Amino acid sequence: MTSRFSSEIPVRPDDIDMFQHVHNSRYLDYIQAARYDQMTRCYKVTMEEFMIMGYGWVVKKATLNFKRPLIMGDVMRIFTQVREIDGSDAVVDFEILNARNEKVSCDGQMVYTMINLKTGRSEKIPEEIREKYLI
Repeated sequence: MTSRFSSEIPVRPDDIDMFQHVHNSRYLDYIQAARYDQMTRCYKVTMEEFMIMGYGWVVKKATLNFKRPLIMGDVMRIFTQVREIDGSDAVVDFEILNARNEKVSCDGQMVYTMINLKTGRSEKIPEEIREKYLI
């Protein structure tokens, strides 16, 4: 199993829906923000460096299991862990915990596909990238 990393993100006022909790669409933003943070801090490659190499990530599949709401004033702790890399895909498990009580608000899995920015097509993840993500 690979390393598990975390990022903390506060709930913002514009995340709240008419039911006074975080709208379900915002969870995808939180996961993306955590992965962006972790690329630099944990994997030691910024998104900008990744793009200079000619690569980008797109979401191929997202599975989110909503368990408990987050509300205004909450801070979430987002844990992610690369489960596997297969061809052009990286499978990432995640958990979003409410930092106040450490209970899971949402968990699931994201499948990211590596894209060659010049061609716009998927491309097998190179060994040097695999090594960075499989720590």
